[in-house]
Amino acid sequence: MNLRPLSVLIVDDTRLARQELRTLLAQSPQVEVLGEAEDVPQAQEAIARLRPDLVLLDIQMPSGSGFDVIAGLDSAPLVVFTTAYDQYAVQAFEANALDYLVKPVEPGRLAAALQRARQRLPSETAPSEPRGPLGADDQVFLRDGERCWFVALREVHRIVVDGNYARVWFRNECALLARSLSALEARLDPSLFFRANRNTLVNLRSVKSVELAVGDGYELELKDGSRVEVSRRQSRELRERLSL
Repeated sequence: MNLRPLSVLIVDDTRLARQELRTLLAQSPQVEVLGEAEDVPQAQEAIARLRPDLVLLDIQMPSGSGFDVIAGLDSAPLVVFTTAYDQYAVQAFEANALDYLVKPVEPGRLAAALQRARQRLPSETAPSEPRGPLGADDQVFLRDGERCWFVALREVHRIVVDGNYARVWFRNECALLARSLSALEARLDPSLFFRANRNTLVNLRSVKSVELAVGDGYELELKDGSRVEVSRRQSRELRERLSL
């Protein structure tokens, strides 16, 4: 059971909408409003600095969309999208957002969303420690064109170089990110993601089997059915990781 308040950040370009959300949140026990933001840059800065448990995030803002806010973060908090227009509902739920609320927000729907957020948080009595590398339970936001997803890193099978970008394979999907493989590797827990070769990072929890390959290397079969070659240079480290 969570003993600390659920920390919330309100993001909306309209002052009245932010005030209405504050009024509704004041009626919910064990909720702490950390602050407000009214545009995309403010929201990204506030999320990175305050690290809220939950963001009530407007979808349409003059400076960009709520999806733009999350796409600019290394890791994503729990998100409940809020908007006056319901045409974004499909996109929000396809992204696996925690919830989607149409303005004016109904108190009962907000209370239900807050309860779902509490259920998703680990039981603890104090705020989490300063953030280190992203681990299996951390959630990231992946966006590829008009498609977007909230994904726990344990769901990512592999990350592969694709020109100057990186292609992330997860569930039965893949997304092309405008980031280099090295930049992504620097943010990931090295005990979870292993550099199999120059072009590929592999989630070690996704390894189904390991087979010997030519030249003292290995070939990995992943749970999604894909196969990844481990370079000779990396084979020794793989043996140490998996105690082969």
